[in-house]
Amino acid sequence: MPTEGGRVEILALSGLPEVRAGDDLGAMIGDALDATPGALPLEPGDVVVVTQKIVSKAEGAVADLRTVEPRPEAVAWAQRWDRDARAIEVVLREARRIVRMERGVLITETPQGYVCANGGVDASNVGPASGDLVTLLPRDPDASAARIREAIRTRFGAEVAVVVSDSFGRPWRWGIVDVALGVAGLLPLEDLRGVPDADGRVMKTTVRAVADEIASAAELALGKTTGRPVALVRGANPPPGEGVIADSLIPAENDLFR
Repeated sequence: MPTEGGRVEILALSGLPEVRAGDDLGAMIGDALDATPGALPLEPGDVVVVTQKIVSKAEGAVADLRTVEPRPEAVAWAQRWDRDARAIEVVLREARRIVRMERGVLITETPQGYVCANGGVDASNVGPASGDLVTLLPRDPDASAARIREAIRTRFGAEVAVVVSDSFGRPWRWGIVDVALGVAGLLPLEDLRGVPDADGRVMKTTVRAVADEIASAAELALGKTTGRPVALVRGANPPPGEGVIADSLIPAENDLFR
């Protein structure tokens, strides 16, 4: 729920260096909070949004394409659609299920349960090894968020929520938006069913995707080409709690498009 004044502030954090496998990401984010004017002191309801790319890099969730031998199907697909067969092979290896593979678009369901383009495998913003390296999704983004949250709590004595974010496309609309891959310290959904709206009419179906909204808002400050992978969102005041991102995923029995 927004603050009483209806104001949300987003600060892109300063000074994060290139993240590499094995880096202490929680400490690096703490340093960035220290270095960003206006970030401290942390306030109740603050949310730290961390892009998936640096989480994956710190955790070693990457694939070196120089070591990948693509299967014939990956080679044929890549040749037809001008793609890197090695990257296609990685996507296929990471897939729990192929949802759609048509007209150059490869949609898969990941082991974490997300349905997205290329299984979240990404060759952009990977650092000095660009062209030879792709990042994979973190194996357990909720646990990744929890570790960062604990590092911030230990360093600053403050309870903040953490969202790990990534860019997803959307059916029926062009363009990408950032969504939450993992959460800690907040409920990803705000269930307003049974609550009166401004006219007193009781809402029957409204469930706000709060974590996704926060991730998308943070991306407006971070951008895709600025090298700023972490933001502090202040004033959104999401529902507190120990939620998990699986709460946001529609189960198969309720999926009208499966």
